Amino acid sequence: MTIEPFLTKLYWIIDILPKQVPANSSGQYFAIEKHLLSSPQVDCIYRKFAGVLLALNCYHDITIQDGDKWIKNPEPGTIERLVLERKPLNLLIDSSQAMISITGDDHYMTLYGPNKELLELTTTVALAQGLHVWKP
Repeated sequence: MTIEPFLTKLYWIIDILPKQVPANSSGQYFAIEKHLLSSPQVDCIYRKFAGVLLALNCYHDITIQDGDKWIKNPEPGTIERLVLERKPLNLLIDSSQAMISITGDDHYMTLYGPNKELLELTTTVALAQGLHVWKP
């Protein structure tokens, strides 16, 4: 499987922030991002990511990339472990129609190419985890 076709699709951000920080913001975005990613709070953020993925897997098949292999509907503990390891991950949803990407060094996930139903569901489960979905 290849992820390149997904990278050209419309995408949304699943984030701890409710919307994109403007380039001209007078806030401390980069300092706060650096702090969050180096503090124990990063584990909380990635647990929320795992919660979103586990909830989505209740409704849709998920195929997750683990190194060179792809695993369809892995055990819930495997999903959680892979997310918490904070390595780059790609997850295909519903027979490769959409993809979620986690870089492993950011406080957000990227959702590529969702249909309306998947976007609404993702928004709902993200909010339940204290996360937000927005379009850049």
